[in-house]
Amino acid sequence: MYRYETLVQEMQRKIAQGHWKEGERLPSIRSLAKAYQCSKSTVIRAFHQLEQQHLVYAKAQSGYFVVKKGSQEDNKSGEWIDFASASPDSQLFPYRDFQHCLNQAIDRYQDSLFVYGTSHGLLSLIEVLQKHLAAYQVFADLNQFVITSGVQRALSILTMMPFPNQKEMVLVEQPTYHLLVQLLKLAQLPSIGIERTAKGIDLDYVEHLFQTKSIKFFYTTSRFHNPLGTSYTQAEKKELAELARRYQVYIVEDDYLVDFEVDSKADPIYSYNRDNVIYLKSFSKNLFPGLRVGVIILPSELISSFIQYKSIHDIDSSMLSQAGLEIYIKNGMYQYHQEKIRAVYVSRMKKLNQVLDNLEIADTISYPVLQSGLHSHLLLKYPISLPKLQSKLDQYQVRFGTMYNSYLSSYPAKRMIRLNLSTVPEVKIEEGVTRVVKEINRLSHLQKRQFF
Repeated sequence: MYRYETLVQEMQRKIAQGHWKEGERLPSIRSLAKAYQCSKSTVIRAFHQLEQQHLVYAKAQSGYFVVKKGSQEDNKSGEWIDFASASPDSQLFPYRDFQHCLNQAIDRYQDSLFVYGTSHGLLSLIEVLQKHLAAYQVFADLNQFVITSGVQRALSILTMMPFPNQKEMVLVEQPTYHLLVQLLKLAQLPSIGIERTAKGIDLDYVEHLFQTKSIKFFYTTSRFHNPLGTSYTQAEKKELAELARRYQVYIVEDDYLVDFEVDSKADPIYSYNRDNVIYLKSFSKNLFPGLRVGVIILPSELISSFIQYKSIHDIDSSMLSQAGLEIYIKNGMYQYHQEKIRAVYVSRMKKLNQVLDNLEIADTISYPVLQSGLHSHLLLKYPISLPKLQSKLDQYQVRFGTMYNSYLSSYPAKRMIRLNLSTVPEVKIEEGVTRVVKEINRLSHLQKRQFF
């Protein structure tokens, strides 16, 4: 990696974390060259790169400044603090690095771009992913890997294809991934929910459902749950793996944020049962959604049927995206990027915990203490109106996420709000969360007086 590219990534990180605020004048070229022990030409090249990314802009005879984001309509007195957005932080993405990998991919695989690939996906990418996932205790043969156009395509195929256990019902946590809820509803597939809270899941009830219901598969986000943000303990993972084996129920384990894990001993459910666990890995949150590359690892007895259904759906996933990702991982850029953004999100989560810990919320809110991930949640103890809460927070340009679309229509939704940290700079977390908590407390106390 060139020296200026390292400088670009360091400056991207500081802007994303709020060390340099929007509209703030950046240090001079001379001072940056001295601070980073590089030439002034290296700093100038880094500034030009950041200009292309619309992160900084130059003023004649004044220097460089951090770009202010947001439209005039949405941002009359400052930028929105958006806890509703689940998109990854665009300011943390190494555009130059990935562009370089895409250019290399076109040169290296130019002939392959004009023919249909295999339904399994680009073999060289699968080989790279096999090695990458082995570091997380995910071991599988090459023929068990299938590249899909995002994890959503894999889920769509799994819901439609027949399973060897000849069962039909899909078991999902409540709440769960909202697009799976929509898929089950649209396809009119039989489904049932089981409550998951910050404390985990009722394993006795899981066993009861496995034993008494015709469960085709159980879909779970074992770590950094979508949308709760929590993770199963290793004891829970081992027990789920054993229950799947005992009752011949498949578990679909969506490990979309495995690269954000900070506990080296946190293994996936898959590591305890490779015969009944289907493993999914996405790159939408740690790179960008438009990449549309996901990977699924299948038990041997499901491979043939999955490939048959996938061939009908899309023949093959984007060759260019696959090749670009392969080169990005192989060159070591992916690991460097993951370490950088993991540190950013760990810091943001730590800040969130500190802010909540210092606020008076015991009577109105409960929340999990998380170490990493992109989001957390607040469980409200009083039935306040979330639209009324958001209407009030609009005055302060603060948004939060809800979870209503993460529940099956047959399952009662709990009153929770989601706090996504992916696009909120660390320096804005305290201001935003304090506003949210203040309004929750106010509305909760009004509600409490109505009861008494």
